[in-house]
Amino acid sequence: MVYDEAGQFIDESRMRSNRQSKTGAIQLRKTAARKIKRHRDRGVNRQSSDAILADLKYRLLEIYDLNAAGSLLTWDQATYMPYGGAASRGRQSAMLRRLAHEHFVDPALGRLMDRLEPCADKLPADDASLIRVVRRDYERAIRVPAEYVARANALFSASYNAWTRARPANDFAAMIPFLERTLDLSREYASFFAPYHHIADPMIDDADEGLTTATVQRLFAELRRELIPMVRAICDQPPADDGCLRRSFGEAAQLGFGLSVAAQMGYDLERGRLDKTHHPFCTKFAAGDVRITTRVRENDIRDALFSTLHEAGHAIYEQGVNAAYEGTPLGSGVSAGVHESQSRLWENVVARSRPFWEHYYPALQRTFPDQLGSVPLDIFYRAINKVERSLIRTDADEVTYNLHIMLRFDLELKLLEGRLRVKDLPEAWRTSMKADLRVAPPNDRDGGLQDVHWYCGGIGGGFQSYTVGNILSAQFFAAAIKAHPHILSEIGSGHFGTLRDWLTDNIYRHGRTLTPEVIVARATGSPMTMAPYLAYLRKKYGELYRLPQS
Repeated sequence: MVYDEAGQFIDESRMRSNRQSKTGAIQLRKTAARKIKRHRDRGVNRQSSDAILADLKYRLLEIYDLNAAGSLLTWDQATYMPYGGAASRGRQSAMLRRLAHEHFVDPALGRLMDRLEPCADKLPADDASLIRVVRRDYERAIRVPAEYVARANALFSASYNAWTRARPANDFAAMIPFLERTLDLSREYASFFAPYHHIADPMIDDADEGLTTATVQRLFAELRRELIPMVRAICDQPPADDGCLRRSFGEAAQLGFGLSVAAQMGYDLERGRLDKTHHPFCTKFAAGDVRITTRVRENDIRDALFSTLHEAGHAIYEQGVNAAYEGTPLGSGVSAGVHESQSRLWENVVARSRPFWEHYYPALQRTFPDQLGSVPLDIFYRAINKVERSLIRTDADEVTYNLHIMLRFDLELKLLEGRLRVKDLPEAWRTSMKADLRVAPPNDRDGGLQDVHWYCGGIGGGFQSYTVGNILSAQFFAAAIKAHPHILSEIGSGHFGTLRDWLTDNIYRHGRTLTPEVIVARATGSPMTMAPYLAYLRKKYGELYRLPQS
């Protein structure tokens, strides 16, 4: 392969066969000669490593585009595709994912890595990081057969389509066959990485590099000890009145307000858009195309508003990654947990704060004068931060939210270990909800069917990222405030540039060039710690619910 100075690929065999390109070929050779001379002038002849690196990047770009096309099909299925397209969409998605996987596990790519690694210390830092990240991803990918990738993606597509109908119908029985096959596939996936300490470890490491089942269990046990007394102290009080949020709010106005705020936070609408879906998500097809979705309930303004801002947090992260990394594995967020820290930071730490609403509440009142015009800010602020033992994870408040995550994580481990059968999941769900939150769902729609994760992907390794994200959101925000104490006053005037710039400099722009541990340590001065998160919860909810400050 030959590349011009801009890094663009030229098919050399086609160039030779086309006499009209002779001048271009001569120019290419002259360009190559100049490059060699420059390297020699520096005392380093890197012609070979440059060519190999260019070859690697071209192959990675092809894989990137195949995966982006697959993601576009998934986005379409979750937004606009008619039900009738499910069967063909499963086939199409499976084919694209299989092709991307086959390209990535091509032994030729491994040989390129073998040739580059000995000289990695002589390459620019970003290229050295690329080699490290690709090696990690490659060594994991070659363990997974391409036919498994196709089989799994076909199932996930069919399962998602079935879930969109089963949940509204409260029909868990319809999903049992899909969930059983998904569980089998999840166990099969783990088997590719044997031996392991726990069957969930491979999936957890996929999402959050460096974490294991054991470390997550220890983290959850410590956090549970701190949260349970706080939940009881708050929930033993009379509940906050959130009736002002449960009036009739027009859909178009809800979507318009939420998207306007997201844009002011920093979501670039020239490179993004908002659409409706069953379960909100953010997806990236390119640096210039990062899309978010939301859902709307006309009788509860919280759903669309905070879902939109949550997904915008993900999108702001992706839009902030150095554009030079596009087309390579470096060009995305570093881990699921760090990614979730940004959605939770913007949704909760910023958008549920008092300063935020001191600025935005008058605009919301003007948008919905009949519903909120006579509601004082104090009532509204307390309502959006109401703590209660609720059924739905995505509606849960900041204090109880992690108990929902722990419940799902524990159920996943039992399913993977064979201690829980799929058909017994609804009853296990109700039992766990009673134990941890003292409420139980009256149906499966608000129980085992409420989360899309098990119905569009594997079981295991996903839910812990939400709690990791919650913990890191407070740790990152505290570090930003320490560096720039005026951030809170800026939020109170509707300005987010200082905060966003700090996040971009310390997290976003790096993509995957640094590991999650290094990102956290460099940005905050310490490894991940729950101390800032617990301090944040105690201060905010201690003031709201007049709890004794320890």
